[in-house]
Amino acid sequence: MAGWLLSASRQRRVKAMTAAAGSAGRAAVPLLLCALLAPGGAYVLDDSDGLGREFDGIGAVSGGGATSRLLVNYPEPYRSQILDYLFKPNFGASLHILKVEIGGDGQTTDGTEPSHMHYALDENYFRGYEWWLMKEAKKRNPNITLIGLPWSFPGWLGKGFDWPYVNLQLTAYYVVTWIVGAKRYHDLDIDYIGIWNERSYNANYIKILRKMLNSQGLQQVKIIASDNLWESISAAMLLDAELFKVVDVIGAHYPGTHSVKDARLTGKKLWSSEDFSTLNSDTGAGCWGRILNQNYVNGYMTSTIAWNLVASYYEQLPYGRCGLMTAQEPWSGHYVVESPVWVSAHTTQFTQPGWYYLKTVGHLEKGGSYVALTDGLGNLTIIIETMSHKHSKCIRPFLPYFNVSQQFATFVLKGSFSEIPELQVWYTKLGKTSERFLFKQLDSLWLLDSNGSFTLKLQEDELFTLTTLTTGRKGSYLLPPKSQHFPSTYKDDFNVDYPFFSEAPNFADQTGVFEYFTNMEDPGEHHFTLRQVLNQRPITWAADASNTISIIGDYNWTNLTIKCDVYIETPDTGGVFIAGRVNKGGILIRSARGIFFWIFANGSYRVTGDLAGWIIYALGRVEVIAKKWYTLTLTIKGHFASGMLNDKSLWTDIPVNFPKNGWAAIGTHSFEFAQFDNFHVEATR
Repeated sequence: MAGWLLSASRQRRVKAMTAAAGSAGRAAVPLLLCALLAPGGAYVLDDSDGLGREFDGIGAVSGGGATSRLLVNYPEPYRSQILDYLFKPNFGASLHILKVEIGGDGQTTDGTEPSHMHYALDENYFRGYEWWLMKEAKKRNPNITLIGLPWSFPGWLGKGFDWPYVNLQLTAYYVVTWIVGAKRYHDLDIDYIGIWNERSYNANYIKILRKMLNSQGLQQVKIIASDNLWESISAAMLLDAELFKVVDVIGAHYPGTHSVKDARLTGKKLWSSEDFSTLNSDTGAGCWGRILNQNYVNGYMTSTIAWNLVASYYEQLPYGRCGLMTAQEPWSGHYVVESPVWVSAHTTQFTQPGWYYLKTVGHLEKGGSYVALTDGLGNLTIIIETMSHKHSKCIRPFLPYFNVSQQFATFVLKGSFSEIPELQVWYTKLGKTSERFLFKQLDSLWLLDSNGSFTLKLQEDELFTLTTLTTGRKGSYLLPPKSQHFPSTYKDDFNVDYPFFSEAPNFADQTGVFEYFTNMEDPGEHHFTLRQVLNQRPITWAADASNTISIIGDYNWTNLTIKCDVYIETPDTGGVFIAGRVNKGGILIRSARGIFFWIFANGSYRVTGDLAGWIIYALGRVEVIAKKWYTLTLTIKGHFASGMLNDKSLWTDIPVNFPKNGWAAIGTHSFEFAQFDNFHVEATR
């Protein structure tokens, strides 16, 4: 080693870069600036024979579903800090793309997102939080690419069928109104639109959508299809000239870094339009680092989009903490900048959409991969990853075994890059705490008198970015507040005259949509309420429940008292409930267990051990009618539960042995209008 460094001493400003990895860590990261060919092959980076495909950017998904639900409730300055880590250029993840769910009122993984058209004659472009999120992203990065994609659709589009293609013109109109509304009400230009997430596409619908976009002056909005697998849409495009013409990007989900022949034969842009979905540990970061490179090396994919942007939903919902960072405690302000943020930065901070990959990219001899990109103006960025099999498994698909071992890799810059005098160096090492570094800037590498070559000693689970750009930065803020449990005493009277968001803080709708409501019929105590606003089942993406439900609180709550005023709007058949120890949500909501206290407009009550109502603990008659306010109280302590109506005992000491803990909840018997007010929980873990 000393001999090699000595032989390099003639070069201008040669530096041995150290990574101060602690006593047990790696003492040095030697970038040997010499023309000697180290063990292993040399990797030539050259643009003499032209360039590869155009790079379209790295991004993430908000939605699919309700993955950013808790983010909007964060107090300042923490909410803005989280957004900076995600979107601010040269600061954190610095994302190039934001893809959002076009809310369709249905359950789409971790909750429902409201549609801009609940009903046929209804239009409201201020529901939910995706509009706000897109504006915040644009505020930080005016050049960010915006994508919209439906998961579910409001029920009226199906005309009685669970299918969005009953009336192709109507569904296209519905999607186009969302794009037009984004511009009219929020000054947001949507760049790409998708078809139906991970479900069937309809070729005639795609053609009609293109024509309707054009008729509205939206020729610049491009179409991605079909956000599912490569095979069907690619083959169809090769056989259908009109379909081929109207699809701009072929987007596949979780492609395992590989595309298929038919997709490549189209010559269209190929994207991994949803990927990652992995716990944001260092293994998740390794997954992300590996696929960001290898999606292009193996599959010619010029964009990779992570599901999801930020884990801002209750952690015990499906796919907890599968975001680039974690922000699931608005009540405390606590958040965590996870390692996938800094893995993203290795690519996003040193490239931009419109750059081009070099043709000279590939795999390293002893495992790992490298890509290089240029802006065509003299700038070059090289990203090298050596993620091991063990520490880079994504949640899907299956990852065949491969080996990564220590190696020396020599890179030679040729063509227009041969005269580059200096490269900035950024380094990440995942794994053991004693050896771990996240996006650390090392000393720059000087290439004068080295014939454009340099050698790196690479070990497993590392990332290097070498770039001519000097704008990289590891942004930081003071540590956020410490983590805290959800408040054991929680109240909400919903008395908000002009709510900034349509949904009440911390309530996470799992079936149905619960919105702030101004009750014009009651100028008194119940003038402002929370209302369930769906009157028909949406066109579903997942197994929505038959009952609507919104959860809240701490999943580890065991003993609790829930009190809430309720108002049934539907005579005879209507019904509402409050519940505790609710143990499932998201795509599993249909099978949720808990203790559910129901009252019905037909003058009955029921206590059940599940949302579906199959496990009946008690039932009876009670003086209840529609269009009148009642106060329900549910107390669960140990193995027993009791209920009160209007502060009078209705049923007592019913044995409840399962579940032991869970969220609090409110909801309705079916897709029906109902109101809730003065929600109050007292709980212990």
